[in-house]
Amino acid sequence: MTAEWMRCSRSLSGFGSGPRSACFGAQAARCVRAGRSAIAQTLIALAALALGTLGSPAAAHKASDSYLQLREQEHGIELRWDIALRDLDSSVELDANGDAQITWAEIKAAWPAVEAYALQRIGIDACQLRPVRRGLEQRSDGAYAVLWLEADCALSSEPVVRYSLLREIDPTHRGLLKIERAGRPVMLQVLDPTREHAPLPAAVATATEAPTAGPTAGPIAGPTAGSIAGPTTGSIAGSIAGPIAAPIAATLATPAPRLEPAPPSSFMREGVHHIVSGYDHLLFLLCLLLPAVMRRTPQGWQPVARLGQAVLPAVGIVSAFTLAHSMTLTLAALKLVSLPSSFIEPAIAVTIVLTAIDNLRPLFRMPRVMVAFFFGLIHGFGFAGVLAEMDLPAASFAWALLQFNLGLELGQLSIVFVAMAALYALRRRSGYPRWVINGGSLAALAIGALWFVERTADVSLLSL
Repeated sequence: MTAEWMRCSRSLSGFGSGPRSACFGAQAARCVRAGRSAIAQTLIALAALALGTLGSPAAAHKASDSYLQLREQEHGIELRWDIALRDLDSSVELDANGDAQITWAEIKAAWPAVEAYALQRIGIDACQLRPVRRGLEQRSDGAYAVLWLEADCALSSEPVVRYSLLREIDPTHRGLLKIERAGRPVMLQVLDPTREHAPLPAAVATATEAPTAGPTAGPIAGPTAGSIAGPTTGSIAGSIAGPIAAPIAATLATPAPRLEPAPPSSFMREGVHHIVSGYDHLLFLLCLLLPAVMRRTPQGWQPVARLGQAVLPAVGIVSAFTLAHSMTLTLAALKLVSLPSSFIEPAIAVTIVLTAIDNLRPLFRMPRVMVAFFFGLIHGFGFAGVLAEMDLPAASFAWALLQFNLGLELGQLSIVFVAMAALYALRRRSGYPRWVINGGSLAALAIGALWFVERTADVSLLSL
């Protein structure tokens, strides 16, 4: 947004210290060119955001999380570590023969590599972790590899956990750790691998296979680099996304320096991270806000005259969205209401498509606030996975939920403030209805439709 355009904008709208004036002659030409330049820059920024959204691994799927449960036992510690197969697939070669069909035999053959990769990226105090058994488990968002690790040591009063899983591949990944000790309250930590500096060396031993949870099912659903086929001892019905990388033999060849521990993130920080990396939620909010600085009249879109006319609708929309997703987030995290990810993820894409269409041509007979509320109920289920999978005691859950929700709102309000400031500044430009509302809505509609196809048709369009 150029300084020339800002001067013209103040001249046209009456903002600034001097009296209102108009643009004539050469000044008018400069104003037109500056206005076009400002809108072009805004469109470039929106396009860059859309391209970044399409290129992100979080764009079309649940955020990447692993789940760790650390228990203190009489003669040592036990750690259960659940890692999504879709995440492992980006780091460990699962499809050994390259036929895009990941069989149960290939998974069994890959277990040593999976354990070696994982053990290099976890450390607890000075304990020497060793694998003792393994298995697969079906969760709401797909199939997970489960590693059980043990060590003959005692935890310190404040255990130091070093964690760097997927650090080189996915900076949005988080580890969610629950620490259980006899006679003490449950401790919770959010582990951020980007705050570590190198993989952790660890010895690798052979583990036994544990029974796989769930009934027998078929191939993995969702966008896949391959599907699991062949005889299995349990359900494999999730999604595997991303390219299959080379084996990790080179990584294991050179021992890495020992990590310095990084302080764990709070659940408030995790809430901010979740909304900022939740591109589908942000795109939905942006779709709702694009017309907030305009009025729909029989003559077409007209800019609002005062700041309050834009702020009040925006506050109502954000408040309704916040109330709705807070309700379903709480219900889903408490497991009082449960909807599968295979339904929620496509439904979130549909909310984007419908809101974008409503911007182009009136679709809903209700106020925008009601649209934000009803669609916010769906988005709340998308936020709930982080807490629902941790099976927390009531007191710990309530505190984690409060922090997480506050983080969601802080991140959301920060983004809305920036977006509304930019939209309000541009509202009087003649090209705003055509380029910002119509163009932005068409782009959102296309992205939402792409996500819907990806999440329902078992295809990955982003790799084309």
